[in-house]
Amino acid sequence: MAVVKLLLKMGADANSKDDGGRTPLFGVAANGNEEIAKLLLQKGANVDSKDGYYSQTPLWLAAANGHTSIVKLLLEKGADPDSKDKSGQTPLSQATANGHKAVEKLLLRKGASTREGG
Repeated sequence: MAVVKLLLKMGADANSKDDGGRTPLFGVAANGNEEIAKLLLQKGANVDSKDGYYSQTPLWLAAANGHTSIVKLLLEKGADPDSKDKSGQTPLSQATANGHKAVEKLLLRKGASTREGG
């Protein structure tokens, strides 16, 4: 956490992308680190950024990995609950497929579409 704070304080871009088109928020969402997610969002991280190959978003990854607190945070910051990846899968479809009931319920409460394809 201290390293992330230092990098951001020194001007690191919260929306910089790696070779796969992923921002730092992707790794944080996939791993469930809420504290760093909040910090990145305070520094302007784009909640709906899509990676360069699969077109997945941080919300998609958080939902697929069952990180309820990250899903809630991203939705509160305006993440699109119906964002589709390259194959048409949504955060809700990933939460359902992976058995993450709490994430599934949260997405539905926040307006995620139950129709296939969003």
